[in-house]
Amino acid sequence: MRLALAALAAALLPVGAQAADWPGFDYDTARSGSGPVATGITAANAGHLVRRKVQLDGTVDSAPIYLHGVTVGGSVHDVFFVTTTYGRTEAIDAATGSVLWRYVPATYAAYAGSPQITTMTPQADPSRTAIYAGEPDGRIVKLAVATGKLLWSTPITRDPTHEKLAGSINVSRGLVLAATDGYIGDAPPYQGHVVSLNATTGALVGVWNSLCSNRTGIIQPSTCGSSDSAMWGRSAPVVDPATGDLLLATGNGPWNGRTDWGDSVVVVSPDASHLLRHWTPWDEAQLNDDDQDLGSTAPALLTRGYFVQGGKDGKLRLLRLQTLPGVNAKRGGELQTISTPGGADLFSEPAVWQGTWIFLVDDAGTAAWRFAGGRLHPAWSNGNGGTSPVVAGGLVYVAGSGAIHVYVPTTGREVATLPIGEVHWQSPIVVDGRVAAAEGNSNDHSQNGVLDIYQ
Repeated sequence: MRLALAALAAALLPVGAQAADWPGFDYDTARSGSGPVATGITAANAGHLVRRKVQLDGTVDSAPIYLHGVTVGGSVHDVFFVTTTYGRTEAIDAATGSVLWRYVPATYAAYAGSPQITTMTPQADPSRTAIYAGEPDGRIVKLAVATGKLLWSTPITRDPTHEKLAGSINVSRGLVLAATDGYIGDAPPYQGHVVSLNATTGALVGVWNSLCSNRTGIIQPSTCGSSDSAMWGRSAPVVDPATGDLLLATGNGPWNGRTDWGDSVVVVSPDASHLLRHWTPWDEAQLNDDDQDLGSTAPALLTRGYFVQGGKDGKLRLLRLQTLPGVNAKRGGELQTISTPGGADLFSEPAVWQGTWIFLVDDAGTAAWRFAGGRLHPAWSNGNGGTSPVVAGGLVYVAGSGAIHVYVPTTGREVATLPIGEVHWQSPIVVDGRVAAAEGNSNDHSQNGVLDIYQ
């Protein structure tokens, strides 16, 4: 029966597409932003996609995920999964736009319409039978793909009114990974921390606190003498596929090279239990004083252990994992520093294609670099701002400026623009002949929203 259902689903694919999933933010656990090689969408037909606007009962200020040919409610569907800012997670039929199931947190009424939100992108379990999602009450939940049934629920903060679930969920080595942030305005006390949960049971496995890092477990924020150091990059935590180590960047906060790690890149053990290495810029104190969070974006992995790290100071740094110091008070060591497009604050995540192409988007424009010979070399740029780019089917997609812009990755030639409304943290996904992205801004505290599906 399963083989017959899979064959039926494959028969419904558009010409040129290969059956594929988009299981989490930026496609893979390394958060490359580089998706399926064949999507059925090409430079020749991208401009002919037809838009369907799906009205939602909440704003999705994150990215959708997608599973191809899964059984929901007893029949096979291609399904988008989204989580709204107030924690409703919904399964949406990709072909019709109808809601197949809706999970509503038990605590929904306590914060709906308030500033207490989540902007987490959900993550599919590798088994394709469950997904993981975040709630404004500080919990990570596991939901059955077939029914939306709650399988487990685990809190990852002791103070959800100060510690926000913002970055995206990840899954690696049987562990569910998630990090915490603070709310807009940075009202203390809070501490950025990363956790791992047992994917089967939801039990807490490991915690690393970026402030008071000498303390283990999830701490009550008010009991730590330091505050802030949010982990708020959209793709945090990033998984190094070679080692399983976790990469994150922290925001404004104190730093002493011992127990406090504000404005730093940190490499944490695969189970999120302890710090392995770090990179802290020479001017970390100035970044903190000027509200120039390094952690406004997360590390992006390149080939051969190199990676790039941006920030609100409008800079992109090239670094190498093998040369990062251990747990000590060393600072500096970047290999190259270049400007973001227009020198603007970076809030989006870079996309990395083939390990050597880097695509970067901020409010001032879009730019591409080629990594070769241990250096970043400019390739092309334009003035179209937007959110986190993705690459799929040999094309680059960027949501922003009233449209999803579609480019040839090697030249920057624009081949299509797909109309879209206001975007904030949202970024598109591209799979199985479809492009999907949500609209809206979580800071509006709306209980309505739109998911755009182009096919």
